[in-house]
Amino acid sequence: MPETPPNVTTDFGFEAVSPSEKTARVREVFDSVADRYDLMNDLMSGGLHRLWKRFAVTAAMVRPGFRVLDLAGGSGDLARFIAPAVGAKGEVVLADINFRMLEVGRDRLLNQGIVNNLRIVQANAEALPFPQRYFDLVTLAFGLRNVTHKERALAEIYRVIRPGGRLLVLEFSAVKSPMLRRLYDAYSLKLLPRLGKWVTRDAASYRYLAESIRMHPPQEVLLGMMQAAGFERCRFHNLMAGIVALHVGTRL
Repeated sequence: MPETPPNVTTDFGFEAVSPSEKTARVREVFDSVADRYDLMNDLMSGGLHRLWKRFAVTAAMVRPGFRVLDLAGGSGDLARFIAPAVGAKGEVVLADINFRMLEVGRDRLLNQGIVNNLRIVQANAEALPFPQRYFDLVTLAFGLRNVTHKERALAEIYRVIRPGGRLLVLEFSAVKSPMLRRLYDAYSLKLLPRLGKWVTRDAASYRYLAESIRMHPPQEVLLGMMQAAGFERCRFHNLMAGIVALHVGTRL
């Protein structure tokens, strides 16, 4: 992995921190919220996150025999739908940098009987421990904004996707309606940390998660980043006026 020049900073929410500090603090956030991560997602989105993820899985057009990397897969929401679709001859790798989140996802998937075609790997998106051109599909749901060096991660994802394979990034994005944006800002920046404090006793983590959405590249910028990494046929689909966007790119 390339070394980061000294005095370079990145965003941790609205704070400017060193890249190493961001990586450590993001790990602390997910260590803190792992046990109630799914509950908070349901409360924060009114359950809509489940529909967004189902939309992404449908758009993925998974086929039997596919090798799929569910990167930053956390509690396994996408993997539980993808694993049956790839079948016995396929493979799903559930990968996340955070060990506690992987424990939650592993236990959840095992309880649902998803075992034979599932592999659990702790991995940093910026330095993936997989061969070149290995996967037919990589999915990344609500995780890219937490990556310290997004360009490195996109380059690594491109490296491990076979020609003809695709990347799907599902992420909170830039709301297009000014009125909706004001309401969304009031909810996510003010009410969300209070909800986090009530449910998980951790307002700070959910303040970061709300702020990280504002610092994430908007739709058009992320599209350009994917193209710069080598992906072609790139496009995005806005959901709920851009609260969430699904980006798709293909390695030709």
